[in-house]
Amino acid sequence: MFKNILFAVAYCLPLSAFAATSESNFNPAISLILSGTYGQFNPDSNLPATGFALNPNPGHSQGFNIGESELGISANIDPDFRGVATLALGAAGTFSVENAFVQSTSLDDGLNLKFGRFFSGLGYLNEQHAHAWDFVDQPLVYATFWNNQLGEDGVQLKWLAPTDLFMEIGGELGKGRSFPGTDTAKNGSNAGVIFAHIGDDIGTDHSWRAGASWQQTSRVAATNPDLVDATKTNAFSGNSQTAGVDFVWKYSPNGNVKERYVKIQSEYFQRKEAGDLTYDTANPITDSFSVVQAGWYLQSVYQFMPRWRVGARYDQLNAGYAPTRTSLMLDFSPSEFSRFRLQLANDQSQQGLSDKQLFLQYIMSLGAHGAHSY
Repeated sequence: MFKNILFAVAYCLPLSAFAATSESNFNPAISLILSGTYGQFNPDSNLPATGFALNPNPGHSQGFNIGESELGISANIDPDFRGVATLALGAAGTFSVENAFVQSTSLDDGLNLKFGRFFSGLGYLNEQHAHAWDFVDQPLVYATFWNNQLGEDGVQLKWLAPTDLFMEIGGELGKGRSFPGTDTAKNGSNAGVIFAHIGDDIGTDHSWRAGASWQQTSRVAATNPDLVDATKTNAFSGNSQTAGVDFVWKYSPNGNVKERYVKIQSEYFQRKEAGDLTYDTANPITDSFSVVQAGWYLQSVYQFMPRWRVGARYDQLNAGYAPTRTSLMLDFSPSEFSRFRLQLANDQSQQGLSDKQLFLQYIMSLGAHGAHSY
């Protein structure tokens, strides 16, 4: 797998991994992901985690909702470039452009250039679209540090080493449009990311990948209502730097991922922010401010028979109080293009609130949809 980079599509089990239609058969290739959830939980759990008041919480919607549906369009443009666009329809009827990028196809020496709007190569989960997640939601550290995912408008360059051992390094420069950056009009770049990954096979049954990432951006008058007194709004301006490591290990007897497999993955991130905090922007008091925050998760998914999987995940944040969450899931895929999921969670991200959560989810894939990355 790693020797010829085909490991990049190995047993992630996306909905159409076994019967995906090559985009070369269409011009362009068009796919549609339909998803929806039923959620039952305490709405207070949608507040920012205790100790993370200046951070977001994308949260969930109670009752029935359509989740996030995605329309994907991709095609080769000419011998040198390929284009990809992903349009997302949110639960509240909102419409957004998740991805809209051009990717090189003819650079030599293992180089790959991407420019436009894309999910950053930071970490392990960040590049995966919502329909490829193993759980209904992202880990707490992703939800809190990046509002689920770090998206960027900019340019990315990757280099794949010509070695038997999988080795990849990459870097990005961008606008810093999404949290924790601030989408401001200015010349130059407001954010940067560097990352590196290594991996290999161990016999025919095992494979692994490890990585490290670093992100830097700046925040300008980033606001959030004060949770103690909702009549006041605070604003932070300063620098934000995040470093992280990730690891994933996969096992499948004889490499047959259609029958059984186990996947274990974990990521850890630490963020340092320093600058000026203005308390109560209506009657401002400004002083220097610095904070160090961290978060991690450990999760495992086990396909114990064809079409059936179970999974468990533990999340934790660290900043004084340590918000935690434990999640269990069971999903069933009637075909390569459909999946139904049950998820239970004990969310203790709010101090003094232990929220028992239940989610039901469906994910349906229509049209040409290729396999996802390792």
